[in-house]
Amino acid sequence: MLNVLKIAIRNLARFGRRTLLTFTLITLGIVSVLLFVAVAGSFKAMMIGQFTDAVLGHLEVHRRGYVASIDNLPLNLNMQPETVEKVERVLKASPAIEAYSGRVKFGAMFSNFTETTSIRVNGIDPARETATTPLLPGRVVEGSRTGALLNPGEILIPVLLARGMKVKTGDTVVLVATNRDGSVNGKTFTVRAILESVTGPSGRDGYIRIEDARSLLRMAQPEVSEIAIRLRNPAQLDRVYAQLSQELTGAAPGAKSGGMAGQSGGSGLEVHTWASLSPFSNIANMIDLLTIFIKIMLVSIVLISVMNVMVMAVYERVREIGTIAAIGTPPGRILSLFLTEGLLLGLGGTALGIAISLGAIYALNVWKLTFDFGQQQGLVLSPAIGVKDVAVIAGMVVLMALLASLQPAWKASRMDPVRALGHV
Repeated sequence: MLNVLKIAIRNLARFGRRTLLTFTLITLGIVSVLLFVAVAGSFKAMMIGQFTDAVLGHLEVHRRGYVASIDNLPLNLNMQPETVEKVERVLKASPAIEAYSGRVKFGAMFSNFTETTSIRVNGIDPARETATTPLLPGRVVEGSRTGALLNPGEILIPVLLARGMKVKTGDTVVLVATNRDGSVNGKTFTVRAILESVTGPSGRDGYIRIEDARSLLRMAQPEVSEIAIRLRNPAQLDRVYAQLSQELTGAAPGAKSGGMAGQSGGSGLEVHTWASLSPFSNIANMIDLLTIFIKIMLVSIVLISVMNVMVMAVYERVREIGTIAAIGTPPGRILSLFLTEGLLLGLGGTALGIAISLGAIYALNVWKLTFDFGQQQGLVLSPAIGVKDVAVIAGMVVLMALLASLQPAWKASRMDPVRALGHV
């Protein structure tokens, strides 16, 4: 086997220009794919983090049917206190859950005493909400960033409303809302701060304390519209989703994260991941799809380049193959010789490509690549590549190099020595 390896290395060196070209193609393919996977993965993780850590949380629990009617923010589908207690017991018992926050969500009219427009109001417990969505305080663009996020009688308003209605921090505004029974109530609030929107310029979400929300809606009991959940490790999303779906709904969880559970459960609850609640999950899916296509392109580059080299190697060395066959070299040895050459091409290009890619990823982290996402400015990418991704891509390249060498190697091993020696 060692002799075969030496001969294969010598043969690759004999055709140095062609070998170098093939090495370069494989190396460039590996570098392109690994850099794309690292950068795209970092962008995807940061994009998801902007939604989960600033607005949604990783998971949310609702009454069945609430999400289907979420555009109307139906108050008649709020969770009652006994249901909330049941959910909280399950959440407290799970070590995978870092924090959770109950919210009361409703639509209201927002007035500065001169103009009136609509607003989506989130009634929150400031301490719990900050623990569940830690990026929420960082969205403040005007107003106080110190102390409690909200005090009684205060409101956080989106920048869209502030600019459109010329409202500043410290101004007094009025919220008018209709409760579940159809009666209308109004309450004045002081603007504590103005928030930039995570979902773009159309964001209309404001925040008040949950006690103020219940007072405005004249709730007799401490009900909530949803419970947002933050995980200690977002990578455990699928497992925790399945666990909560089973414990809270009593039904088998959906096959994939992002689905809804509890369709046939008796508890009247549903568990949702952030992906099923945000249209921006489609962007994450597009990134995954692009990654697959990039890998397919890499496989194609390797297959074509290695096959071209091996076909030419067989064609140019017909008489040489005939000679070694005539002196008694078995077909298996000839086959292994050409397969080894293809394997060396794949291994060499892969090793060099991985080394360059890791160096480039390190450089990108040192240079602090920044970008803007929506109204979030100066977000810093932290490209990283996992050992599993590197191993899978390297394995694909080496396997394709072997497969590309198989047909030419088989042809070489089956040559008739007499015809091969007479080849011109």
